[in-house]
Amino acid sequence: MKALVLGANGQLGTELVRVLGEDSAIPHSALSVTDEAAVDSLISARKPEVVFNCAAYNAVDRAESEKDVAFAINADGPGHIATACHRYGAWFVHFSTNFVFDGSGAEPYVETDPPAPLSVYGSSKLAGEQNALRAGTHVLVVRTAAVFGRTTGRSFPERIIERARAGEKLRVVSDQTVNPTYARDLAEAAVDLAKQRFAGVVHGIADGCARWDDFARVALAASGVHAGVDSITSSEFPTPARRPVNGCLASIRYHHLRHWKDAVRDWAKYP
Repeated sequence: MKALVLGANGQLGTELVRVLGEDSAIPHSALSVTDEAAVDSLISARKPEVVFNCAAYNAVDRAESEKDVAFAINADGPGHIATACHRYGAWFVHFSTNFVFDGSGAEPYVETDPPAPLSVYGSSKLAGEQNALRAGTHVLVVRTAAVFGRTTGRSFPERIIERARAGEKLRVVSDQTVNPTYARDLAEAAVDLAKQRFAGVVHGIADGCARWDDFARVALAASGVHAGVDSITSSEFPTPARRPVNGCLASIRYHHLRHWKDAVRDWAKYP
């Protein structure tokens, strides 16, 4: 598959490049997805079969005060890429988030559930989905949740382990749930979906839902780090951006990835 991976130096982008080859890598420093002309020029010159967009503004809390930047990257960028892909005959795979839902439901959210974001970040990602899908039938939006890997050193389990080894007290929220999804598993699934020419919206997530405090405990145990985790409520850890209480996704279009606990154990074993 002749592919491009935009935002190739992030944790998901790095795993996609691992699957697709170094020639696919377009790091953040080489292209701003907000530059419509540059996006068009790249895709015109490289003529890929598939473009994977991992470029995103992921600073959830900072987005509350940087709305214009978040929307430029998360909303306008996907529209630019989708339009160029349509013009030059490429399939487009764009990654989105569970934050497009408000988390008020009792069950995991599926592809047909109506979005209702709570934050600027969630709103910008939803706008990006809509802009991409409006460009044509050559677009796949993959929503996911709580992605973790080892590329940046800043994924949730890495931060937990770093803090534990530094002797810090670990206080983690227990009233929000997510599907902890391993970037390596997600990358392989995204390539599979692209090969099958899936279009529309698909949820690509690990099997099973977890509270953040339980995610932390499993990561610590898998890494052989002995440290206690104090469970706290969201009200004890206020943030500028509201998070969905139920951040779990499910899919009615594609199989779930392996269970999140198995993925965490592999993540700890094979850095």
